Amino acid sequence: MKIIMLGAPGAGKGTQAKKIAAEYKIPHISTGDIFRANIKNNTELGQKAKAYMDKGELVPDELTLDLIMDRFKQPDCENGYVLDGFPRTIPQAEALDAALTAKGEAVDFAINVEVPDENIINRMSGRRACVGCGATYHIKYNPTKVEGICDVCGEKLILRDDDKPETVKNRLSVYHEQTQPLIDFYAKKNVLAEVDGTKDMEEVFEDIVKILGK
Repeated sequence: MKIIMLGAPGAGKGTQAKKIAAEYKIPHISTGDIFRANIKNNTELGQKAKAYMDKGELVPDELTLDLIMDRFKQPDCENGYVLDGFPRTIPQAEALDAALTAKGEAVDFAINVEVPDENIINRMSGRRACVGCGATYHIKYNPTKVEGICDVCGEKLILRDDDKPETVKNRLSVYHEQTQPLIDFYAKKNVLAEVDGTKDMEEVFEDIVKILGK
């Protein structure tokens, strides 16, 4: 079962991807993890990716796809995988499609976790991170025992730049421009399924299981 996760930043698709991976015993593959693993193991592809990242540049689509297709060759992908963070654009989706078709394979499900922008801005602007140990909280959904103080190490909490409303709005506008067209792309291929990401996390997962089947 080959699954692609879609959804805006902060929609909770990473959390759901991990739950799907555990339930169906298939790997959760995120592009960030692939980059880190290849750089850590000093592979040829990892060295190429690091050269771009060190300059603060995006890793080109072609190289990212090479890294992903290389990951698919590993034994744990035999029964499928959940791909999180790729593709982000139509050219990436077309390239992935072509690479899978060449192997006689195809994406089985593209699951879109649908959450309105307003909810995402409220969700992310409520997140707090500990400056000491990096633990994360939410002022509404997962508050600390003492306001502004980490439960784990007692250091103070901050609102990360990434989670500030103006930053989140910018990220969402990039998402709508580049990534949202993927919803139409996979709908035309009859593999798109949408779930309501505003529900409780467990309810969202139950809806996904209904789509994927046991």
